[in-house]
This record gives sequence, C-alpha cells and structure tokens, in this order.
Amino acid sequence: MKSRGNMKGTDFFRTDGACPFVREVLTRVGDKWSVLIIVLLGDGPKRFSDMKRTIEGISQRMLTHTLRGLERDGLVLRTVFPTVPPRVDYALTPLGKTLLRTVTELANWASVNRSEITLARTKFDRRETAAPERVAR
Repeated sequence: MKSRGNMKGTDFFRTDGACPFVREVLTRVGDKWSVLIIVLLGDGPKRFSDMKRTIEGISQRMLTHTLRGLERDGLVLRTVFPTVPPRVDYALTPLGKTLLRTVTELANWASVNRSEITLARTKFDRRETAAPERVAR
C-alpha cells in the first residue's frame, strides 16, 4: 500500500477494504451539517446553544446526531464542565483541525461559485420541465 501522501485519487478502490471505509468517512464529513459544524468550530470551541443559534435550519436533534458522529470519528471533542447547570463545549480535535483546511476550501468554493451553480440549476430545471417524458438512464 502506498503512503497516503503518494496516493492517486482512485487508489483507494484498489486497496482491500478501503473503499467502504472511505465511502463511510466521506458520508460523515461530506454532509452539509458536518461541513458547517467543522467550519464553525474552526474559530474555536463553541457551546451547543451557540451552534444551534448560528447554524440556520438545523434542528436540535440533527445537531446532536451530527456532533455525536463527528465525536465518534475523532474529529470533535466534547467537554463537560461540572457547573450548575452543566456547561458543554465542543471543539475540533487535532485530527479535526487537519480536515478544517479542506472543508473550508470546499465551503469557499461553494460560496465563490454560487451564482454559476444557481444559473446551471435554473437552466437544468427549465430544460427538464420543458422536455417531454425522458427515458430512464
């Protein structure tokens, strides 16, 4: 097996057992809530309630679910402070910080290309609604 630094984009398909693992990790870190949480925690530790207020549209249940998954994968650290009421902070782990640069680049790419993507979606949607029934691909 090659070192991670020398792997080509498709090498993990040829590594015994790696493809399902890579797919599982990409599913975790590639969903919209994980990306937003990782970018948000890139500024430093946050309390649950602060993240809930900041991330528009996320439910309490989904925030909890996503944080638990990121914690399970070693990307987020949950710290409980013995106060009344208890205070819980979430922060990126050293492993999570290694992912931050890539996720930030992805978020920036989406922001920079927002208008072009919106235009492409509009064109696609017009073409799809104007076309007669299409044969399944």
